[in-house]
Amino acid sequence: MTTHFATGSPTTSLTSDDLRQALQEVFQAIGRPKKALLLPPDATRMFSRAGEITALCHDLLGDGVADIMPALGTHSAMKDEQLAEMFPGVPLDLFRVHRWRSDVRTLGEVPADFVSEVTEGVYQKPWPAQVNKMLVDGGHDLIFSIGQVVPHEVIGMANYNKNVFVGTGGVTGINESHYLSAVYGIERTLGQAKTPLREILNYAQDHFCADMPLLYALTVVQQMKDGSLHTRGLYIGDDHETFYEAAELARQVNITHLDEAPKHVVAYLDPKEFKSTWLGNKSIYRTRLAIADGGRLTVLGPAVEEFGEDPAIDQLIRRYGYRPKEDVLRMVAENEDLAGDPSAAAHLIHGSPENRFEVVYAAGKLTDDEIRGVGYTPGDLDALMKRYNNGQMEDGWHDDVDGSRFYFIQNPALGLWSAPR
Repeated sequence: MTTHFATGSPTTSLTSDDLRQALQEVFQAIGRPKKALLLPPDATRMFSRAGEITALCHDLLGDGVADIMPALGTHSAMKDEQLAEMFPGVPLDLFRVHRWRSDVRTLGEVPADFVSEVTEGVYQKPWPAQVNKMLVDGGHDLIFSIGQVVPHEVIGMANYNKNVFVGTGGVTGINESHYLSAVYGIERTLGQAKTPLREILNYAQDHFCADMPLLYALTVVQQMKDGSLHTRGLYIGDDHETFYEAAELARQVNITHLDEAPKHVVAYLDPKEFKSTWLGNKSIYRTRLAIADGGRLTVLGPAVEEFGEDPAIDQLIRRYGYRPKEDVLRMVAENEDLAGDPSAAAHLIHGSPENRFEVVYAAGKLTDDEIRGVGYTPGDLDALMKRYNNGQMEDGWHDDVDGSRFYFIQNPALGLWSAPR
């Protein structure tokens, strides 16, 4: 188990040439693959630089890159125009679609006693380690998972083997992973490198993937107040330490600690990235540790047009809404349809403000009745976009028109905010 390349600090800013040089060094060290499978994230990680790294791999390896499979998880398949934008110059015929409901293999089960131990007894079922069948049957001599380490609501810090077991995972594995984490508690998980789910995935990798030629490239990206992005680190290796080193840097540059809890937070959802509350609720996840009790979160989502990207999950969200954790647990116990989709149930828990603050959701393509129906307060998008002009605001504190103060966030997916409450 080896870290092949590691560089990064809170002041590092890696260029395209730096990324290319790092990849060249790694491929020289491990040998040029004859048949590589690349696993980048999808368009929901547009700013991770994983698209550029994927394109560089294709440039460096040529026909050594046989297949590219965006790690969709439960997300919608990428459209050709999205692929062309995120992976410039890469032939579209190299891309494969992950179908999480059908194209999977179960590698093994993480034992129930281990799951119970790491979740402190709140979840006591075995967890199935599932991956896309191409990882097992594809005959690749390199499976290169590429992505960004950033605070995450389900696993604490995103990426590494989550990109494999969730990004290319199956129905049961994804559902149970999200639900066990939600039951354990989102506020105990956010921004932590060592979490119950991470330990479960590490166990699965250690016990079930010994013959799988896995390699990970992990970026750490910081967004500055003016909206500019800096790649603070790049870590390439096949072991847990590679991830934990990247996670430590992400903790330093992606978590903003505020001196006081804002009564009002305004979060903007980039239309290119956020078209559903399934994704856009990162605005709730990543700010919930900061917002004052009795406060308000205003979400500006010009392109939000649906709740779940999966039609079945969309219907469940509409039916049950974003309710407090105890209410969702009760609804799971009483309703077969929700019990049969634990991932949706987890999402409802994660998206609830737990009656602690108000969520005003200005969704450009959902009606006020649809927003009310899931438990949020509808907002007038046009009026709010004029009032909180994203094009003229930097991240941070601002004075509102009524004399109050609010905290503005340009892209909640790129960080985590916390404050004493």
